[in-house]
Amino acid sequence: MVLRALAPPLPVAWVAADAAYGQDSRFRRFLEDAGLPYVVAVPKSQQVHGPRIEHLIDQAPDEAWQRLSCGDGAKGPRLYDWAAARLPAVWEFGGDQPTRQRWMLARRSITKPDELAYFLASAPWTPPSPISCGSLDVAGKSRNASRAPSKECGLDQYEVRRYVGWHPHITLAMLAHTLLAVTAAQERQKGEPTTTHPTSWTSPPPKSAVYWQPSARVLLDRATTR
Repeated sequence: MVLRALAPPLPVAWVAADAAYGQDSRFRRFLEDAGLPYVVAVPKSQQVHGPRIEHLIDQAPDEAWQRLSCGDGAKGPRLYDWAAARLPAVWEFGGDQPTRQRWMLARRSITKPDELAYFLASAPWTPPSPISCGSLDVAGKSRNASRAPSKECGLDQYEVRRYVGWHPHITLAMLAHTLLAVTAAQERQKGEPTTTHPTSWTSPPPKSAVYWQPSARVLLDRATTR
């Protein structure tokens, strides 16, 4: 299915997936081999260089958490606390610089702090690897974006079991949602000032080679401008 999406000359900024796919290392490796950046959900038991991701996120310093919107809902912006850490870069054998950078990300409920969601992300390495934690907010936005067409355009309202019936329905639903999303974004941008979100701190690398970063905003800016 991903290969079919790559066949037409259409730009693919990010691939987002739920934990059913995200926990599959072969799926993540396939995306990396195809050169696709991704943000995928994983279960709390997901191992990241040995430890479980939930245990690594428990070690996040207070400064690593930033409150960001996960998109607009019926009652306004859906706010969560986000934290992300840069993982060791991926090197090809004999290469003089990394080829990809990986991150782990957590989203925490404001009203129920015990409710966390976990994500892994990867993108081509760009010196000096400017993508930081807060912009991995794209994870929530990308995955929540898949729920909007279900609610607004009937994405999940199909009763077929074969690809030939499923594909036209999904394609038309996503095209309708794209039109609605672009129109809504254009309306929101009218008269809105441009804002920036600088980062302001760094922390020493923990023993686990996990580098906590101050915000997910840089990744979000990059993902939304591709």
